[in-house]
Amino acid sequence: MFQSSPRRIRFVAVGLALVLVAAFTVAAILLRSSWTGAYFEVSDQVAMIGIGVLLGGAALMLTRSRVRADTKGIEVRNVVGVRRFDWDQVEHVSFPDGASWARLELPDDEYVTIMAIPANDGARSVAAIRELRRLKSAHTADA
Repeated sequence: MFQSSPRRIRFVAVGLALVLVAAFTVAAILLRSSWTGAYFEVSDQVAMIGIGVLLGGAALMLTRSRVRADTKGIEVRNVVGVRRFDWDQVEHVSFPDGASWARLELPDDEYVTIMAIPANDGARSVAAIRELRRLKSAHTADA
């Protein structure tokens, strides 16, 4: 079984989440430190921190992506949702020029983006594409 998830985006997303939570927390603390012409209560401060936590959580959703494949098929989990395809449903595994992510080419000119294999992971992404293509061709040879 082959499994892959993005590496660089994990560091970026975690860093972004920490910065968002920290920035909104600092802003919440500073809300009541000086007169701004408006009255801010503790509930406003809590709400600001809550917004930071929500935005940080949204940034962490980028780390959810994953691809799993075996000789029977491939499972793609992107930011929202999981889809499973048998190799018979997949025409090609490709990485178009200029694309940010790999993709599965499906019949009728449809495709599914594989966010778990980003272009910025370099050689790791190349190795993942090669392994997916090998699994697909192994299935085709068995059929």
